[in-house]
Amino acid sequence: MKGLFVSFEGIDGAGKSTHVEALAAAFRAAGRGVVLTREPGGTPLAEKLRALALNEPMDALTEALLMFAARRDHLLQVIEPALARGEVVLCDRFTDATFAYQGAGRGFDLQVLATLEQWVQAVPGAQGIRQPDLTVWFDLDPAVAAARLAGARVPDKFEAQPQAFFARVAAGYAARAAADPGRFLRVDAAQDRAAVWAAVEEGVRARGLLR
Repeated sequence: MKGLFVSFEGIDGAGKSTHVEALAAAFRAAGRGVVLTREPGGTPLAEKLRALALNEPMDALTEALLMFAARRDHLLQVIEPALARGEVVLCDRFTDATFAYQGAGRGFDLQVLATLEQWVQAVPGAQGIRQPDLTVWFDLDPAVAAARLAGARVPDKFEAQPQAFFARVAAGYAARAAADPGRFLRVDAAQDRAAVWAAVEEGVRARGLLR
């Protein structure tokens, strides 16, 4: 079977991670092999870079370079081999997060990010650059997300950002979705958990990706 690459995106507190496991179970029930992974991270090297990017102070360019370095290793070591085996890759965040967080949130040059995207995601076997076949975007008002996160755990440096930062991040996601609407499945993440899952499952089935 042909490999399938699905990413999950949304601001912190949108609840996307809750539904990754549920979709993995649905694909396994349909007879598909599934790889669950995340960004930044997914390999031993990328996890080390994740720890630096999420916790150490640095300028936006350094941050972006770490994200894309982790992504390159992740693509070559995990994502591409799984797709070649015909498996389903479910990834908690991918490049859209870099454009939303480092680009819109931190105000970093989007053209530089686009150049890095072209370099890093040019991999053997991909037509053009590697992008997800589907991106499930959990869209949520930053004020609601902040209320959900309050007191949940010790925040990393991104989760500790003010609400205005997340408003910019949310706008960054909306811009990415508008630029590539065929790839994005927007889910209203303000609904209760059951309704959100129903929207995810229905959207994936409607695209013929889950039978």
